[in-house]
Amino acid sequence: MATYSSQAVAIQASAENVFSKLSDLSNLRTLLDNAPVDKIPEDKRDLFNNINVSEDSITVPAGPVGDLIFRVVERKAPSFVKLDAENSPLPLNLALSINPQSAESCTAKVDINIDLPIMLKGMVGGQIQRLADQFGQVLKSIPFA
Repeated sequence: MATYSSQAVAIQASAENVFSKLSDLSNLRTLLDNAPVDKIPEDKRDLFNNINVSEDSITVPAGPVGDLIFRVVERKAPSFVKLDAENSPLPLNLALSINPQSAESCTAKVDINIDLPIMLKGMVGGQIQRLADQFGQVLKSIPFA
């Protein structure tokens, strides 16, 4: 399995607050609802609006593959959340690691683990790395207070 990791990003919130917000995926609904419309390409807005979240899962329409479901399979307070993909054409998971720095700050990074055939690594590895980096940047913009 190949791992693509974001850079660790500094977050001005306690590890406990970050874990609490991100381990309950239903908290992401507010972020989705408040996403700036001008930042979402017009041809992706229907897809974006059809993302469903619950406490333990995120369901994303994935075209011909059907719905791609990311389900929380592991939580270790306050430092780790892991989501496995269901209905994915390739084995895939996302892991969020949170490291306390002080009572009011932490760092966090995202790992995307995917079982890519060797022939695909060269073609899509860079795109997956960019996705991991984008996840990391999104973490910085989430209001954890």
